[in-house]
Amino acid sequence: MRAAIYGFLLLSAAGPACAFEFVSVAEPAILYDAPSLKARKLYVATRYLPLEQIVSLNNWVKVRDKDKHLYWIEKRALSSKHFVVVTAAVAAVHEKPDAQSATVFMAPQQLALECQQDAGDGWLKILHADGTSGYIKATEVWGN
Repeated sequence: MRAAIYGFLLLSAAGPACAFEFVSVAEPAILYDAPSLKARKLYVATRYLPLEQIVSLNNWVKVRDKDKHLYWIEKRALSSKHFVVVTAAVAAVHEKPDAQSATVFMAPQQLALECQQDAGDGWLKILHADGTSGYIKATEVWGN
């Protein structure tokens, strides 16, 4: 019993056994209920939609959306770029990873932004489709 408790504590201290990563949709794509083109079509995902990757099998990836729904998507429909979507009603994009720095632009809810890097301390460096870049609070987007 004692060995099992110590083993659990060691695993807990190491963090999650498997961390999920995010993927983004390259072009509008169909989300299915199983990894097959013959499976039931559930939803059409929009371009840049971030999805949490659960598992990858051959040409298919099992993903979860921000509402915790599970789907399958063809691997070829995914982008090599990482996007996030604004979840706040409006999010300020700043010049630096600091709420006191100048505001570059205001990002409306559901706007997709390319995530360029995790800037640390709860900030992400992002790129707008028009080429404008800045920093946004990670708590105001989904997909990171």
